[in-house]
Amino acid sequence: MAHEPNQHAHGASHARALPADLGTPPFVGTWKNRALTTGAIFSVIAVILAVLGQSQDPEHLGWDHLLRGWTLGLVVTWGFAVGGLALLMVQYCSGGKWGLLLRRPLEAMSRTLPLVFVYWAVVAIFMKRLYLWSRFTSASDTAAALKSGILNEIQAHCLDFKRPMLNPNAFVWVSLLCFAIWGFYAWRLNSLGLKRDSVGPETTPYWIKKLENISGPGIVVYAITMTAASICWMMSMDVTWFSTVYGLLFLVEQGFQVLALGIIVSLLLSRAEPFRTLLRQTEQHDLGKLAFAFVMLNIYLTFGQFLIIWSGNLPDEINWYLDRIRGGWGVIITLDFIFHWLVPFTLLLSRDLKRNKKRLILVCGIMIFAVALNQFWLIEPNFKDAARNLHFSWGILEYIAVPVAMTAFWIAYFCTRLTARPLVQTNDPHLAEILEPEHAQA
Repeated sequence: MAHEPNQHAHGASHARALPADLGTPPFVGTWKNRALTTGAIFSVIAVILAVLGQSQDPEHLGWDHLLRGWTLGLVVTWGFAVGGLALLMVQYCSGGKWGLLLRRPLEAMSRTLPLVFVYWAVVAIFMKRLYLWSRFTSASDTAAALKSGILNEIQAHCLDFKRPMLNPNAFVWVSLLCFAIWGFYAWRLNSLGLKRDSVGPETTPYWIKKLENISGPGIVVYAITMTAASICWMMSMDVTWFSTVYGLLFLVEQGFQVLALGIIVSLLLSRAEPFRTLLRQTEQHDLGKLAFAFVMLNIYLTFGQFLIIWSGNLPDEINWYLDRIRGGWGVIITLDFIFHWLVPFTLLLSRDLKRNKKRLILVCGIMIFAVALNQFWLIEPNFKDAARNLHFSWGILEYIAVPVAMTAFWIAYFCTRLTARPLVQTNDPHLAEILEPEHAQA
């Protein structure tokens, strides 16, 4: 491995033709088995923690913490599945050689949507344990809760004002509509992508145009549906919170995590054919630069929202941040800043690091960890027992056990989807170029 960069740089080990077998290497099956084992182990741990938390917490929040951890796992895996679909559409519209490396992994991510739907169904069934609006579904309920002191005046006003959107029926039907739309685009793009391989290269211009025409409007539809889902599933946990950039933050976050995972998968697949032939340092470096762009865009939007609200210092807005800064939460937001921006930004500045597989994989792993940490910071302070009060309990460990288990099962399903078709789309116009040996200074 120490001589790998020089070999690639001079084209000494780069073949000029694809191997005959374009299927996934055997070690993908090992990934699947390890993921299933990890999922089973952490599922048992999650149940044990829930039982311990139920006995420890005087308010019996053990199972509630499990559901909060489940919501975190849902949001992370949803980001991979729907974000993978979105990045696939972006690739079809933008073109570029990086599509040859990420297209099959992105397609496989988009086909994991059925599992994400199952994860969401659990949240829908137990929504009353997570969402304040699901427990007060009428003006009389709100008035009674206000009178008894369960709600304050701001919460009561927001519940009544937002009830046309924040109610159990709207939650279910909006979510089902979003899943139906995502499922349609995932089915359409995956079926066309496979059909494209079954015809001759002379039809390539037709397929490029056709996939562009589907993906262009699809990106707009994705932005709308993803915003609706992020509001229903996450933002509505705090009924007093207003944000015009919330959906855009999730959009960038999904691209951030999907690109990181796609790079990890591509680099690990390059240990064997066909990606050993396909992955040159030029494209690896380009993927690193694209990840760097998402890091910059992510911090720009996040800090922009914080700066505007903090400088305005309005009581209706600033409390959302105070719940996530005071009472020990300053530690979490500091770690979030370090892992979400400072570490990947600093490391991805290095040209050498972007060309080193092991180090680039490490940075992408940190990026995925940062996404989960950020979602924890968004979710937990929404609840009374945690707002401005970061404290250790058995329940808080559910934010590790449950998402790890859910993500592990998602990875196993992803591996199954990845092995279902060849790893390389042979009718791509960039295939001949990417098979050429790169120059020493490429």
